Amino acid sequence: MKLMKILPFARFLLEKTIEPGDIAIDGTCGNGHDTAYLAQLVGETGHVYGFDIQPEAIANTKEKLQTENLLQQCTLFHTGHEHIKANVPEHKYGQVKAAIFNLGYLPGGDKSIVTGADTTIAAIEQLLEIMAPNGIIVLVIYHGHTEGAIERNALLDYATSLPQDKAHVLQYGFINQVNKPPFIVAIEKRK
Repeated sequence: MKLMKILPFARFLLEKTIEPGDIAIDGTCGNGHDTAYLAQLVGETGHVYGFDIQPEAIANTKEKLQTENLLQQCTLFHTGHEHIKANVPEHKYGQVKAAIFNLGYLPGGDKSIVTGADTTIAAIEQLLEIMAPNGIIVLVIYHGHTEGAIERNALLDYATSLPQDKAHVLQYGFINQVNKPPFIVAIEKRK
């Protein structure tokens, strides 16, 4: 297949945006895969701030970062992503180049604990305030469960209402696949 699948496309967007020394955010640490990937992209001179409400996710992420010798360039917060501004140091405002969110539930975890549109939208709004111009927010939306469909609808309503002078918004996904495959909404902050 020549078309990029969803997760490789998400990484492609991050790679096009992040350079060594940059600041990045993982809004949903999960099992640490995105946090580690961001840490590799920002390098030893950059920094990643990761957020998750589940202690298991923070522990999994910390273990992955330690295994890959990336923990020193990351700070993990056991709190929801709606608290980004309260946790990212103010002197880093304007330097955040990218953020990623894998929405839904923790793979292998408690499926009753899910992300919600209200906290995700709050996080996006905060990021649009503190990001550098041309910074990008990548939302990987998993909508194959009831709460995911509710979050999808609210996020699409929100994203399509963003003024184009404030942000460019892209939707990327496969539309003829079964089982409601995930798709991406990417938001690029304008200058």
